[in-house]
Amino acid sequence: METPKIRPHTPDPDSLLKGFAAPYTLYDRTEMPVTALAADYLPDHETPRHDHPNIQLIHAVRGVMVVSTQIGQWIVPPSRGLWMPAGVEHSIRMVGKVEMRTAFIRPDAAPGLPTQCAVLGVSPLLRELLLAAVEVPLPYHADSRHGRLMRFLLDEVQQMPSLPLSLPRPEDPRLQRICETITQTPDDQSTAGEWAVRLKVDPKTIHRLFLRETGMTFGQWRQQARLLAALEHLAGGARVVDVALELGYNSPTAFATMFKRQFGVAPSSFFQ
Repeated sequence: METPKIRPHTPDPDSLLKGFAAPYTLYDRTEMPVTALAADYLPDHETPRHDHPNIQLIHAVRGVMVVSTQIGQWIVPPSRGLWMPAGVEHSIRMVGKVEMRTAFIRPDAAPGLPTQCAVLGVSPLLRELLLAAVEVPLPYHADSRHGRLMRFLLDEVQQMPSLPLSLPRPEDPRLQRICETITQTPDDQSTAGEWAVRLKVDPKTIHRLFLRETGMTFGQWRQQARLLAALEHLAGGARVVDVALELGYNSPTAFATMFKRQFGVAPSSFFQ
């Protein structure tokens, strides 16, 4: 396993291999309302499942992260950040080289902070605040320049919109079988009716279970799975035409139309 480079404090490398030891515990459980940390990872590095006593805003100025919890999966490109509530176990897989700039926020740092995972937009201002925040030494005083910078960062985080880059995980074993097949072979064209035959249930049951457990229809979940898979492939440098065909779209145009409808930009422009 490659050891991630973490600054400004670099602990004994062996401690990093055992989970998140020295550097994270200096930042994710302090009395400070907001702290920030920089960590660089090599491609395909995956952090072990862990949690933090404080909220974590997971952001990377370079590279794409796939964050997984027991209830879902989120894709986090450089223009986004993931709000991870305190105490939620998660793991992070790096797509390409990742330069993470993450903030830890005490749950009582401000009233009404979200309690659910969500992908947030990261404005140019928030990005610069995160870059400045990782240089703030601990501890700092609330009425100092560093304290005001951290409050400004918190204010900006609270203004960021939530974005549709998540994939909920169902608990029903039948749905898990369907979802596992879709994520492993996203070009699979099986309909809900065909799955109903395989699982020996009524097609209405498939639709009802998807809505109840994921908040999406079967078709919406499959489309979201394909689009998130597309982001991973595009982040790795794959061509749009190759991604479209690999994910089962009839043409690059059909894929691009669906992608733009969901994310607001063409697939060729998403990471620019």
